[in-house]
Amino acid sequence: MSGYRDCLGQKYSKYLIATNLVGRLPNGMGPLAIAVYLRWKDVGYGTVGGLIALYVVATAVGGPVLGRIVDRRGQVAVLTVGSVLSAAGFALLAVLDDTGPMALAILFSGLFTPPLEPCLRSLWPSVLPDERTVATAYALDASLQQIVFVSGPLLVTGIAAVASPRAALWFTAAAMVVGSVAFACARPVREWRAEPHRADWIGPLRSAPLRRILTSLGCLGVALGVFSVGSVAYAEHADWPQLSGLLLGANAVGALVGGLVYGAARWDLPAGKQFSRLLVGLMLCYCLLATVAPPVVMIALMGIAGVFLSPVLACAFGIIGRVAPRGTVTEAFAWVVTVILAGNAAGSALAGAVERYGLRAIYVMPGAVLLLSVLVAATTRSVDEEDDAPAAPVPEPVAEVSG
Repeated sequence: MSGYRDCLGQKYSKYLIATNLVGRLPNGMGPLAIAVYLRWKDVGYGTVGGLIALYVVATAVGGPVLGRIVDRRGQVAVLTVGSVLSAAGFALLAVLDDTGPMALAILFSGLFTPPLEPCLRSLWPSVLPDERTVATAYALDASLQQIVFVSGPLLVTGIAAVASPRAALWFTAAAMVVGSVAFACARPVREWRAEPHRADWIGPLRSAPLRRILTSLGCLGVALGVFSVGSVAYAEHADWPQLSGLLLGANAVGALVGGLVYGAARWDLPAGKQFSRLLVGLMLCYCLLATVAPPVVMIALMGIAGVFLSPVLACAFGIIGRVAPRGTVTEAFAWVVTVILAGNAAGSALAGAVERYGLRAIYVMPGAVLLLSVLVAATTRSVDEEDDAPAAPVPEPVAEVSG
């Protein structure tokens, strides 16, 4: 565990992780808090689904835009203003009754969701002493992210039961502001600046290796979206309402354990080959789900399927940090969130469309989609070849990044 000791032993590390996770709680709370509140207001399920989709799309669109502003202006202003505006959207939603204004409030909340994940990942190289410790931090980040998506829904349901769905929205808004502002107050965040870079409209997407990694992660997002719908369908088939939560919880626990193990180990394999082989492991584990085993076995298989998830993400973060064009790393990390969210939405819709053909049809899909991801990732070996090539001269920046 020396890698984790080195990572967490650095000044500011524990503070940055803790405050960032608090600020990211709304990522796990937001969609459910909105849905519970809307149903409390007797909004129909069709409208609820549309408004949740609006929130997810707005978050996916706003992330890269805010990430680009961070790369040009620094993290503090974007995180502070974004968290206040997004929280204002949640607070406004809590006092509205008409679906039209509700939609505007939800759109506002999504668009201005502070890019806490990209900011922390772009910050690590300036806080930690070497690449190995940075890689450990990425693995820790990918693992602890599972806590957000497990604890967030539990907090929403608990607060809604003890107080009210409106209180759940207020808590979501408060967590976003408190976590974001506390994170932004840290000295490394205040002092962080992106490298001077040549400004253009396409930003980090001009990097071919980055586009390939994002395509692979988009396919992963589709598989994760299938899980959500598939877990509900399986629970209904088994006549065990709580089973869907157990399935997704087992997957999150597997991802937490797998990520921690991955971060604790030393890997001599080049990053591109690592990424491809981890994706193969993930695909094979997902293929096991197509057996549609009895519930107890299925819970175990979901846990096994999660083991490779966090390592895949952690490895991808490390590659993205290296292949993103200079001065665009925050936007590059923001695109990760965007493609996974987009893939998640597509996977949910796809699973809903094939549900009529039975559970096996749903659970065949994650493995099939991951096969496409593996084929795309096979080209990431060029990332390893680029590491051995002589560095290209850096052009003079058109515009310096100012604070």
